[in-house]
Parts: sequence; C-alpha cells; structure tokens
Amino acid sequence: MLPTREEAEKLLKEAASRNPGPWENHSRVAAHCAGCIARYCPDLDEEKAYILGLLHDIGRRFGVTGMRHVYDGYRYLEELGYDEAARVCLTHSFVTASVAEYVGPRDTTPEETEEISRFLAEHPMNDYDRLIILCDALAGSEGVLRVEERMNDVKRRYGTYPQKKWDGNLRLKSYFEDKTGKDLYEILGMNG
Repeated sequence: MLPTREEAEKLLKEAASRNPGPWENHSRVAAHCAGCIARYCPDLDEEKAYILGLLHDIGRRFGVTGMRHVYDGYRYLEELGYDEAARVCLTHSFVTASVAEYVGPRDTTPEETEEISRFLAEHPMNDYDRLIILCDALAGSEGVLRVEERMNDVKRRYGTYPQKKWDGNLRLKSYFEDKTGKDLYEILGMNG
C-alpha cells in the first residue's frame, strides 16, 4: 500500500518539523527526479515514483542518524501500513544489496543490521527500488546534481565512497537511460 501524494507531503512536513535539515529538500528533489524519469518508463507510474522518492528518507524524522534512518523509516512506514514506501526506505542505500556498502555511521544494532541484510537477500530489487537508489544519487539538497557530483559530495562528507557503490550508481544511470531512450540529465532539465 502507498499513501497519496497529499498524505506523503504531510508525513514529510511533520517529519521535517521533528528533525529540520537539508534532508527534507533532498527528499523533494529525489521525488522530482523519480517522477520525471518514471514519466518516460512505460512500466512505471509517475505518481508512485514521486511518492516513493518523497518518503525514502522519512526515517530521518527520528533524528540525525546514519544507517539507522534506513531501518527507522522502514519500521515507521510498515506500522502505518505503507509497505511499498517502507521497502524503498530500506533499499535506497544499497545499490549492490549489501550493507557493506553503506556510507556513514553504522548505528543499527547487530540484530537490525541482520534484518536489513536478510530483507535485501530475500527481496530482489525491482525498478522502483532501482529508481529511488538512482534518484538518491541525483538529489542534492539544493537541486539536481550529476551522479558523480553527488557521490563526490558524499565522499567529501564521509571520507569514503565504495567503488562498487560508485559503479552501481553509474550502471543504474545507464539502465534508466536505456529504459527511457533518453539522456537523464536532459529529462531532468540540466544543461550540457
């Protein structure tokens, strides 16, 4: 199940009031990117993609955390009955479906980390998972960035960015360019 766009907007606004920060606008930029790209994918729904992008970081409502935001967002949306949105909370940080690639503090308990790993192993990525992972890698807090710019920004902030994750994000860009038949930066209104 999925909330409506209006419900998702309310959830994001309430979450941002609890924990203000650049993550709110990053979520809006990710939603914009997801909707724009999905518009050109005949098997994806633009509205659903937008909503998933809007809620992918909703776990940040609980405070400034690292990998914990993935788990908290998943649990929170599951409790609300929004399983499709909960899923992308969990998958959006793992382009290779491995917790080893997480960039930032690993602040989940061993049991929670195992639960994330098990979920990733038991639920193969679908195109909505792939799209939100990509859009997370396109969305800065001030607007759309080239994938390499966004990954370099994360690398500057955390001091590292795994090569497998880097390569995985670039593969996703190519995957969606093949799927849409268009340059993603053109779809997103970026020049050159």
